[in-house]
Amino acid sequence: MTTPSLKYAYFPGCVAQGACRELYQSTNAIANALNIELLELKKASCCGSGTFKEDSQFLEDTVNARNIALAEELNLPLLTHCSTCQGVIGHVDERLKRSQTEDTEYFNRVNGLLKQEGCSPYRGSTEVKHLLWVLVADYGLDAIREQVTRSLQGLNCAAFYGCYLLRGQQEPWENPYQPESMERMFETLGATAIYYRGRTQCCGWPLSSYATEESFKMAGGHLQEAIAAGADCLVTPCPLCHLNLDSRQPEVARVVNRPLGLPVLHLPQLLGLALGLDPEVLGLDRHVVSVAPVLAKLGIDG
Repeated sequence: MTTPSLKYAYFPGCVAQGACRELYQSTNAIANALNIELLELKKASCCGSGTFKEDSQFLEDTVNARNIALAEELNLPLLTHCSTCQGVIGHVDERLKRSQTEDTEYFNRVNGLLKQEGCSPYRGSTEVKHLLWVLVADYGLDAIREQVTRSLQGLNCAAFYGCYLLRGQQEPWENPYQPESMERMFETLGATAIYYRGRTQCCGWPLSSYATEESFKMAGGHLQEAIAAGADCLVTPCPLCHLNLDSRQPEVARVVNRPLGLPVLHLPQLLGLALGLDPEVLGLDRHVVSVAPVLAKLGIDG
Protein backbone atom coordinates (compact mmCIF):
# COMPACT_ATOMS: atom_id res chain seq x y z
CA MET A 1 0.00 0.00 0.00
CA THR A 2 1.26 3.48 -0.89
CA THR A 3 1.63 5.79 2.09
CA PRO A 4 -0.74 8.77 1.73
CA SER A 5 0.75 12.23 1.29
CA LEU A 6 -1.49 14.72 3.04
CA LYS A 7 -1.32 18.45 3.72
CA TYR A 8 -3.37 20.57 6.16
CA ALA A 9 -3.63 24.08 7.56
CA TYR A 10 -2.83 23.34 11.20
CA PHE A 11 -4.77 25.08 13.98
CA PRO A 12 -2.95 24.04 17.18
CA GLY A 13 -5.18 25.99 19.58
CA CYS A 14 -4.20 27.63 22.84
CA VAL A 15 -3.92 24.77 25.33
CA ALA A 16 -1.57 22.68 23.19
CA GLN A 17 0.83 25.60 23.03
CA GLY A 18 0.71 26.17 26.79
CA ALA A 19 -0.50 23.83 29.52
CA CYS A 20 -0.47 20.76 27.24
CA ARG A 21 2.66 21.49 25.24
CA GLU A 22 3.17 17.73 24.89
CA LEU A 23 0.15 17.57 22.56
CA TYR A 24 1.75 20.10 20.20
CA GLN A 25 5.02 18.18 20.46
CA SER A 26 3.50 14.74 19.78
CA THR A 27 1.25 15.97 16.96
CA ASN A 28 4.25 17.29 15.08
CA ALA A 29 6.18 14.09 15.80
CA ILE A 30 3.54 11.74 14.39
CA ALA A 31 2.87 14.04 11.43
CA ASN A 32 6.56 13.87 10.51
CA ALA A 33 6.58 10.09 10.95
CA LEU A 34 3.52 9.64 8.73
CA ASN A 35 4.56 12.22 6.10
CA ILE A 36 1.61 14.49 6.90
CA GLU A 37 2.50 18.10 6.14
CA LEU A 38 1.19 20.64 8.64
CA LEU A 39 1.27 24.33 7.74
CA GLU A 40 0.71 26.02 11.09
CA LEU A 41 -1.67 28.98 11.11
CA LYS A 42 0.58 31.34 13.09
CA LYS A 43 -1.91 34.21 12.80
CA ALA A 44 -4.90 32.24 14.08
CA SER A 45 -6.65 33.28 17.28
CA CYS A 46 -8.31 31.37 20.12
CA CYS A 47 -11.60 29.75 19.06
CA GLY A 48 -13.17 30.90 22.34
CA SER A 49 -13.87 27.35 23.56
CA GLY A 50 -17.60 28.08 23.52
CA THR A 51 -17.42 31.14 25.80
CA PHE A 52 -17.58 33.89 23.13
CA LYS A 53 -21.15 33.01 22.22
CA GLU A 54 -22.24 33.55 25.82
CA ASP A 55 -21.77 37.24 25.10
CA SER A 56 -22.19 37.30 21.33
CA GLN A 57 -22.77 34.66 18.64
CA PHE A 58 -21.55 37.23 16.12
CA LEU A 59 -18.24 37.47 17.99
CA GLU A 60 -17.71 33.69 17.92
CA ASP A 61 -18.67 33.50 14.25
CA THR A 62 -16.45 36.37 13.15
CA VAL A 63 -13.37 35.26 15.10
CA ASN A 64 -13.63 31.75 13.72
CA ALA A 65 -14.61 32.84 10.21
CA ARG A 66 -11.21 34.56 10.22
CA ASN A 67 -9.51 31.34 11.43
CA ILE A 68 -11.17 29.33 8.66
CA ALA A 69 -10.35 32.02 6.07
CA LEU A 70 -6.65 31.61 6.93
CA ALA A 71 -6.92 27.96 5.88
CA GLU A 72 -8.89 28.93 2.78
CA GLU A 73 -6.05 31.26 1.75
CA LEU A 74 -3.88 28.12 1.56
CA ASN A 75 -6.62 26.09 -0.20
CA LEU A 76 -6.27 23.48 2.54
CA PRO A 77 -8.56 21.81 5.11
CA LEU A 78 -8.19 23.20 8.62
CA LEU A 79 -6.86 20.54 11.02
CA THR A 80 -7.46 20.69 14.77
CA HIS A 81 -6.30 18.33 17.52
CA CYS A 82 -8.65 19.57 20.22
CA SER A 83 -12.22 18.33 20.46
CA THR A 84 -13.32 21.73 21.78
CA CYS A 85 -11.69 23.63 18.91
CA GLN A 86 -13.18 21.15 16.48
CA GLY A 87 -16.67 21.56 17.90
CA VAL A 88 -16.55 25.35 18.01
CA ILE A 89 -14.87 26.02 14.65
CA GLY A 90 -16.70 23.17 12.94
CA HIS A 91 -20.07 24.47 14.14
CA VAL A 92 -19.24 28.02 12.99
CA ASP A 93 -18.29 26.60 9.60
CA GLU A 94 -21.62 24.76 9.37
CA ARG A 95 -23.58 27.84 10.41
CA LEU A 96 -21.83 30.21 7.99
CA LYS A 97 -22.15 27.79 5.08
CA ARG A 98 -25.91 27.71 5.70
CA SER A 99 -26.07 31.49 6.04
CA GLN A 100 -24.50 31.89 2.58
CA THR A 101 -27.91 30.95 1.13
CA GLU A 102 -30.33 31.22 4.06
CA ASP A 103 -29.20 34.46 5.77
CA THR A 104 -27.07 36.46 3.38
CA GLU A 105 -27.44 39.62 5.48
CA TYR A 106 -25.72 37.93 8.44
CA PHE A 107 -23.11 36.32 6.19
CA ASN A 108 -22.25 39.69 4.66
CA ARG A 109 -22.13 41.28 8.11
CA VAL A 110 -19.47 38.75 9.21
CA ASN A 111 -17.40 39.31 6.09
CA GLY A 112 -17.92 43.05 6.34
CA LEU A 113 -16.18 43.11 9.71
CA LEU A 114 -13.37 40.90 8.39
CA LYS A 115 -12.86 43.31 5.49
CA GLN A 116 -12.88 46.27 7.88
CA GLU A 117 -10.06 44.61 9.85
CA GLY A 118 -8.06 43.87 6.70
CA CYS A 119 -8.72 40.12 6.79
CA SER A 120 -9.55 37.77 3.96
CA PRO A 121 -13.27 36.95 3.61
CA TYR A 122 -14.76 33.64 4.67
CA ARG A 123 -15.73 31.73 1.50
CA GLY A 124 -17.00 28.41 2.87
CA SER A 125 -14.60 26.58 0.56
CA THR A 126 -12.86 24.19 2.95
CA GLU A 127 -13.47 21.70 5.77
CA VAL A 128 -12.64 21.62 9.47
CA LYS A 129 -11.21 18.24 10.48
CA HIS A 130 -10.02 16.80 13.77
CA LEU A 131 -6.76 14.85 13.81
CA LEU A 132 -8.64 11.68 14.80
CA TRP A 133 -10.81 11.89 11.70
CA VAL A 134 -7.83 12.66 9.48
CA LEU A 135 -6.00 9.59 10.76
CA VAL A 136 -8.99 7.26 10.43
CA ALA A 137 -10.58 8.56 7.22
CA ASP A 138 -7.92 10.44 5.22
CA TYR A 139 -4.75 8.52 6.10
CA GLY A 140 -6.61 5.27 6.78
CA LEU A 141 -6.23 2.62 9.45
CA ASP A 142 -4.79 0.09 7.01
CA ALA A 143 -2.03 2.53 6.09
CA ILE A 144 -1.38 3.26 9.77
CA ARG A 145 -1.17 -0.47 10.50
CA GLU A 146 1.66 -0.72 7.96
CA GLN A 147 3.59 1.99 9.82
CA VAL A 148 3.37 0.31 13.24
CA THR A 149 6.80 -0.81 14.42
CA ARG A 150 5.92 -1.38 18.07
CA SER A 151 2.70 -3.26 18.68
CA LEU A 152 0.70 -2.12 21.70
CA GLN A 153 -0.47 -5.67 22.33
CA GLY A 154 -1.38 -6.25 25.97
CA LEU A 155 -2.22 -2.58 26.63
CA ASN A 156 -5.82 -1.90 27.66
CA CYS A 157 -6.87 1.53 26.37
CA ALA A 158 -10.06 3.36 27.31
CA ALA A 159 -11.18 6.27 25.10
CA PHE A 160 -12.41 9.59 26.42
CA TYR A 161 -13.83 11.43 23.42
CA GLY A 162 -14.86 14.80 24.84
CA CYS A 163 -18.21 16.53 24.38
CA TYR A 164 -17.48 18.87 21.51
CA LEU A 165 -15.94 16.24 19.25
CA LEU A 166 -19.10 14.16 19.39
CA ARG A 167 -21.86 16.74 19.78
CA GLY A 168 -20.44 20.14 18.87
CA GLN A 169 -21.66 20.05 15.28
CA GLN A 170 -25.12 19.49 13.82
CA GLU A 171 -23.74 16.93 11.38
CA PRO A 172 -21.45 14.73 13.50
CA TRP A 173 -18.69 12.74 11.85
CA GLU A 174 -19.77 9.58 13.67
CA ASN A 175 -22.52 8.36 15.97
CA PRO A 176 -22.25 10.70 18.99
CA TYR A 177 -23.66 8.10 21.36
CA GLN A 178 -21.89 5.00 20.06
CA PRO A 179 -18.61 6.20 18.52
CA GLU A 180 -16.00 3.67 17.48
CA SER A 181 -13.17 5.61 15.79
CA MET A 182 -10.91 5.68 18.86
CA GLU A 183 -11.50 2.00 19.61
CA ARG A 184 -10.77 1.11 15.99
CA MET A 185 -7.52 3.05 16.28
CA PHE A 186 -6.55 1.15 19.44
CA GLU A 187 -7.14 -2.17 17.73
CA THR A 188 -5.14 -1.06 14.68
CA LEU A 189 -2.19 -0.37 16.99
CA GLY A 190 -2.51 -3.79 18.66
CA ALA A 191 -4.08 -2.54 21.90
CA THR A 192 -7.31 -3.74 23.49
CA ALA A 193 -10.22 -1.30 23.57
CA ILE A 194 -11.92 -0.95 26.95
CA TYR A 195 -15.54 0.18 27.04
CA TYR A 196 -17.04 1.99 30.00
CA ARG A 197 -20.04 4.26 30.55
CA GLY A 198 -18.25 7.61 30.75
CA ARG A 199 -16.31 7.46 27.48
CA THR A 200 -18.79 9.75 25.68
CA GLN A 201 -19.63 12.03 28.60
CA CYS A 202 -18.29 15.38 29.82
CA CYS A 203 -15.00 15.41 31.74
CA GLY A 204 -16.26 18.24 33.96
CA TRP A 205 -13.79 20.87 32.72
CA PRO A 206 -16.48 23.49 31.85
CA LEU A 207 -17.63 23.42 35.50
CA SER A 208 -14.20 23.60 37.07
CA SER A 209 -13.94 27.38 37.40
CA TYR A 210 -17.18 27.82 39.37
CA ALA A 211 -18.22 24.37 40.62
CA THR A 212 -14.87 22.73 41.24
CA GLU A 213 -16.01 19.93 43.52
CA GLU A 214 -18.78 18.88 41.12
CA SER A 215 -16.31 18.97 38.24
CA PHE A 216 -13.85 16.77 40.10
CA LYS A 217 -16.59 14.34 41.08
CA MET A 218 -17.48 13.94 37.39
CA ALA A 219 -13.86 13.35 36.44
CA GLY A 220 -13.36 10.98 39.37
CA GLY A 221 -16.39 8.95 38.39
CA HIS A 222 -15.09 8.44 34.86
CA LEU A 223 -11.62 7.51 36.06
CA GLN A 224 -12.96 5.00 38.58
CA GLU A 225 -15.22 3.41 35.95
CA ALA A 226 -12.31 3.03 33.51
CA ILE A 227 -10.10 1.52 36.22
CA ALA A 228 -12.86 -0.91 37.21
CA ALA A 229 -13.24 -1.94 33.55
CA GLY A 230 -9.54 -2.87 33.43
CA ALA A 231 -8.03 0.14 31.66
CA ASP A 232 -4.27 0.67 31.80
CA CYS A 233 -4.75 4.21 30.52
CA LEU A 234 -7.24 6.72 29.20
CA VAL A 235 -6.64 8.20 25.75
CA THR A 236 -8.23 11.51 24.79
CA PRO A 237 -8.37 13.67 21.64
CA CYS A 238 -8.99 16.80 23.76
CA PRO A 239 -6.38 18.77 25.76
CA LEU A 240 -9.05 20.30 28.02
CA CYS A 241 -10.21 16.81 28.99
CA HIS A 242 -6.55 15.96 29.57
CA LEU A 243 -6.18 18.87 31.97
CA ASN A 244 -9.12 17.75 34.09
CA LEU A 245 -8.30 14.05 33.97
CA ASP A 246 -4.49 14.15 34.25
CA SER A 247 -3.27 17.51 35.57
CA ARG A 248 -5.94 17.65 38.24
CA GLN A 249 -6.12 13.94 39.01
CA PRO A 250 -4.41 14.24 42.42
CA GLU A 251 -7.02 16.83 43.44
CA VAL A 252 -9.79 14.69 41.94
CA ALA A 253 -8.59 11.71 43.98
CA ARG A 254 -8.86 13.74 47.17
CA VAL A 255 -12.40 14.84 46.33
CA VAL A 256 -13.64 11.31 45.56
CA ASN A 257 -11.52 9.90 48.40
CA ARG A 258 -10.19 7.08 46.22
CA PRO A 259 -6.72 6.24 44.92
CA LEU A 260 -6.63 6.73 41.15
CA GLY A 261 -3.24 6.95 39.41
CA LEU A 262 -4.59 6.24 35.92
CA PRO A 263 -2.30 7.56 33.15
CA VAL A 264 -4.03 9.77 30.57
CA LEU A 265 -2.47 9.97 27.09
CA HIS A 266 -3.14 12.31 24.21
CA LEU A 267 -4.15 10.44 21.04
CA PRO A 268 -0.95 11.29 19.09
CA GLN A 269 1.16 10.11 22.02
CA LEU A 270 -0.40 6.66 21.87
CA LEU A 271 0.01 6.52 18.11
CA GLY A 272 3.59 7.76 18.44
CA LEU A 273 4.46 4.87 20.76
CA ALA A 274 3.16 2.41 18.15
CA LEU A 275 5.22 4.17 15.48
CA GLY A 276 8.33 3.50 17.56
CA LEU A 277 8.93 7.10 18.65
CA ASP A 278 10.81 7.85 21.85
CA PRO A 279 8.63 8.68 24.89
CA GLU A 280 10.57 11.91 25.48
CA VAL A 281 9.96 13.02 21.88
CA LEU A 282 6.24 12.54 22.56
CA GLY A 283 6.37 14.60 25.75
CA LEU A 284 5.35 11.70 27.97
CA ASP A 285 7.60 13.05 30.70
CA ARG A 286 5.35 16.12 31.08
CA HIS A 287 2.33 14.37 32.61
CA VAL A 288 1.20 14.81 36.20
CA VAL A 289 0.17 11.15 36.48
CA SER A 290 3.20 9.04 35.58
CA VAL A 291 2.96 7.03 32.38
CA ALA A 292 5.66 4.65 33.64
CA PRO A 293 3.17 1.75 34.09
CA VAL A 294 2.14 2.08 30.42
CA LEU A 295 5.74 2.11 29.22
CA ALA A 296 6.62 -0.82 31.49
CA LYS A 297 3.74 -2.89 30.14
CA LEU A 298 5.01 -2.27 26.62
CA GLY A 299 8.62 -3.01 27.59
CA ILE A 300 9.76 0.55 26.83
CA ASP A 301 12.46 2.32 28.82
CA GLY A 302 10.97 5.63 30.02
